Amino acid sequence: GAVMCCCGPCAMYRRSALVLLLDQYETQLFRGKPSDFGEDRHLTILMLKAGLRTEYVPDAIAATVVPDRLAPYLRQQLRWARSTFRDTFLALRILPSLDRYLTLDVVGQNLGPLLLALSVLAGLAQIALTATVPWSTGLVI
Repeated sequence: GAVMCCCGPCAMYRRSALVLLLDQYETQLFRGKPSDFGEDRHLTILMLKAGLRTEYVPDAIAATVVPDRLAPYLRQQLRWARSTFRDTFLALRILPSLDRYLTLDVVGQNLGPLLLALSVLAGLAQIALTATVPWSTGLVI
């Protein structure tokens, strides 16, 4: 009953739920400025905050366009990462009321990339400061 991101082309909503949240959804801000990324995740979080259910339907069929080159793929992944981090803060207040495995998933989605970045920085620092290969850091990554 609680999917954290109902992705755009695969999502369906009740009209009554959308009407209830339309003002909040259309006036999405990030750091005080209008935001136009991560709208599917943002809408999902608004649904959960309103006490509505979000469900995964395994036999649903949908089609979408996906990047077929590296640069557009990386831009997509960056957009998704930004919305994941941003909307996690919005979701923190509702996580305790949801399934504990969902909470673990959200924590992992955010801590994993941060720990990866920290490991890369630690490895680069070791190379720069000691001129040795950071084997332990490589294993962590």
